Amino acid sequence: MKILVLSWEFPPRLVGGIARHVAELYPELIKLGHEVHLITIEFGEAPRYEIVEGIHIHRVSVMPGHDFFQWVCHMNQSMGDQGGKLILEEGPFDLVHAHDWLVGDAAIALKHHFRLPLIATIHATEFGRNNGIYNDSQRYIANKERQLVEDAWRIIVCSHYMKEEVQKALGSSPDKLDIVYNGIRPDKKHRDPDFDYQSFRRCFANDQEKIVYYVGRITYEKGILVLLNAVPRILEQTSGNTKIVIIGGGNTDYLKSQSYNLGIHEQCCFTGFMSDEDLDKFQVIADCAVFPSLYEPFGIVALESFAARVPVVVSNAGGLPEVVRHNDTGIVTFANNPDSLGWGILEILQNPRRAQYLVDQAYEDLEKRFNWTKLAKETEAIYKQVLQERAKTIW
Repeated sequence: MKILVLSWEFPPRLVGGIARHVAELYPELIKLGHEVHLITIEFGEAPRYEIVEGIHIHRVSVMPGHDFFQWVCHMNQSMGDQGGKLILEEGPFDLVHAHDWLVGDAAIALKHHFRLPLIATIHATEFGRNNGIYNDSQRYIANKERQLVEDAWRIIVCSHYMKEEVQKALGSSPDKLDIVYNGIRPDKKHRDPDFDYQSFRRCFANDQEKIVYYVGRITYEKGILVLLNAVPRILEQTSGNTKIVIIGGGNTDYLKSQSYNLGIHEQCCFTGFMSDEDLDKFQVIADCAVFPSLYEPFGIVALESFAARVPVVVSNAGGLPEVVRHNDTGIVTFANNPDSLGWGILEILQNPRRAQYLVDQAYEDLEKRFNWTKLAKETEAIYKQVLQERAKTIW
């Protein structure tokens, strides 16, 4: 089949987890014999058109807007124009697949104009991110999400938690929803035998210190403040020999301020954005990965730590307990609870044999539950179901 995909982020543009999800799912669908054209937006020096692992990538320019919502409007106009051109010149296409509300207007327009079934993957909801809808901006986004799920033939979500959330927040019928987990390629994480890891490690910590890290977006919902509030207890029980490394781009001023208030600033390192190449090296020298989210639809960062063979501590927010099985593939703690989080981290740092067991179990779980080949076949089955239903439908 021939699939038209719309995603507002795709490597090298990395904002959240959507870019990695899209970049790793569709090469597996191509291996199954399908043709994929993906429309995304310009970024840096990336070419306007290229083929990446079999995916036809079409990057469109977007006029600036006076605010974020006008920019999204301009993006959808550019994506809709490019999508229409592709369908006319490269078609026929079998279906359109939209990833999140930001590309929803273009996807819905292409659906109706060309009478193509629309699949939507909802990676998160505005309701979930904010634990409710409280202002006009949030209402606008929630309405866009609701419109996308109403127009979609089927909706894909990444966890059982998200299935319930989409029903609750967006009013979707449960029989319209399919769960397909996120995945990862374990082979992407490997140790370079020629690299000086010891010298690299000393850029972050001395030889006696354990390294505990968070990687991801710098936003309130990721629970980084909870991690900082847990650090005094961790330092007390490790004789001060622990370094906390916060990796991610964004405004960290309020986090640095909290580290000073707690008297732990000398044991905290804020790296800013880190390239995938450096992150792969960093994970080799780290002792514990921590994801203390207050809201998390899935937690693909946990899978990346599984693949890097780093023991993982997470909160029990959202879909994280589905990804990390407590005392089997990692430690699950209570969300927004610094004492619980501190306990979980100390369980890893003070029990190396147990930490190694969790690492081994987690790596095995990647092949069993989070293998992209398996997940691509599950996605393909949804596509086939939609096409069979479409063939019996008078539009």
